[in-house]
Amino acid sequence: MSFGGRGDVRAAAWPVTAGPRHVAARTPMGGAGAPWCSRRPVRRPWSGGKMAAVSLRLGDLVWGKLGRYPPWPGKIVNPPKDLKKPRGKKCFFVKFFGTEDHAWIKVEQLKPYHAHKEEMIKINKGKRFQQAVDAVEEFLRRAKGKDQDLTIPESSTVKGVMAGPMAAFKWQPTVSEPVKDADPHFHHFLLSQTEKPAVCYQAITKKLKICEEETGSTSIQAADSTAVNGSITPTDKKIGFLGLGLMGSGIVSNLLKMGHTVTVWNRTAEKEGARLGRTPAEVVSTCDITFACVSDPKAAKDLVLGPSGVLQGIRPGKCYVDMSTVDADTVTELAQVIVSRGGRFLEAPVSGNQQLSNDGMLVILAAGDRGLYEDCSSCFQAMGKTSFFLGEVGNAAKMMLIVNMVQGSFMATIAEGLTLAQVTGQSQQTLLDILNQGQLASIFLDQKCQNILQGNFKPDFYLKYIQKDLRLAIALGDAVNHPTPMAAAANEVYKRAKALDQSDNDMSAVYRAYIH
Repeated sequence: MSFGGRGDVRAAAWPVTAGPRHVAARTPMGGAGAPWCSRRPVRRPWSGGKMAAVSLRLGDLVWGKLGRYPPWPGKIVNPPKDLKKPRGKKCFFVKFFGTEDHAWIKVEQLKPYHAHKEEMIKINKGKRFQQAVDAVEEFLRRAKGKDQDLTIPESSTVKGVMAGPMAAFKWQPTVSEPVKDADPHFHHFLLSQTEKPAVCYQAITKKLKICEEETGSTSIQAADSTAVNGSITPTDKKIGFLGLGLMGSGIVSNLLKMGHTVTVWNRTAEKEGARLGRTPAEVVSTCDITFACVSDPKAAKDLVLGPSGVLQGIRPGKCYVDMSTVDADTVTELAQVIVSRGGRFLEAPVSGNQQLSNDGMLVILAAGDRGLYEDCSSCFQAMGKTSFFLGEVGNAAKMMLIVNMVQGSFMATIAEGLTLAQVTGQSQQTLLDILNQGQLASIFLDQKCQNILQGNFKPDFYLKYIQKDLRLAIALGDAVNHPTPMAAAANEVYKRAKALDQSDNDMSAVYRAYIH
């Protein structure tokens, strides 16, 4: 396949890295949630040894490989006009199927798609990988018999259920513009689409069949409710979900994709622009397992204990799973009142952000009723890449606060380093490039630095919530007389950022506390 681009180059073979089946993780490309690396990579030699040199050009479908990460299907395209020219060896700009990722890939790390398709399918068996291959095949079907464009369609396994992240991303490159040669100092340069459309309830309802139950709650069922994605068989239990914020909307979308029937309620219907269930009590009373994901301890308590709250719908056998990030005292109180009514309780806060929620790649920390944890298996598989059971109620809350304490402190340090580089006359971009080549390299580091360098603070994790988590983590340390001076210092910086009206921006906006 070719678009007539100039500057044909030669592709060579590479060793393959493949991970365990069905265990996809986050991509190193700055687009969180894409399945480039697996939890435990295993080195495998490329079958067949060296392959003959093959000409590649603009428009070709390829397998692109980066470092130790497994190959992924993509298409050679022109980079955006405003993209900073990378430096290094001969490379092509590749847009990957089934993800929001794109990258400059060295030519020796590229292979023709069709020639190696069967080989790659045998090696990689993950759900996300199959979705990417499905997206390629859908692209080829659409292109057959008509002129092709450079817009990669959403995965066919997702189409009809949820507007995928690619749906709003229209690339308009100039086909006649060649892929430019790269600077000799280039190793790899990764980018991620910065405008990631939020998943909201209104978007969900456009793609899903909605029916009104007699109770007035909104029951949502996937348009193709018989579909079973990957190895996940949806539970036959009725699922409820309370709270459709940054995290909740993505979680609900993934429950639906995997064939679950979900009844939803949101406390700020005006914000979502759609009619929702009347009360939390109604959702709980009509569902077997009800999940909730709200912003803070007060919201979590109000949801359960307030008028027409969860507690009013609890009766023996009803199950409640709180996914909010709160303190151990709050979650213990909620567990006690739920169990006192004969209900079953599980805390299950999640580690991740909006994009990981949308991609079904959250990390779930659970504690409480072990049997309920098992009953939630298909739901947790749908919304996350892995889950941990941590024992008695309160343990998950403590662990989640510690995780977010580390993350929030690290973010403040990143912002501090970038501002120090600026005031001492050093290039912030060069600092990022150096960090990305060292031991601190991570998706989180690259994403948040890109946010700062581009001045894009669209929330992926609200600054006000990371500051809340730091505050709760410090209180956790105080309760056991354990010092948390690093977290305390970071907390003060976030408080300064909140005073500068950054609460509703992404946590990376803590950078502005250093420049004002």
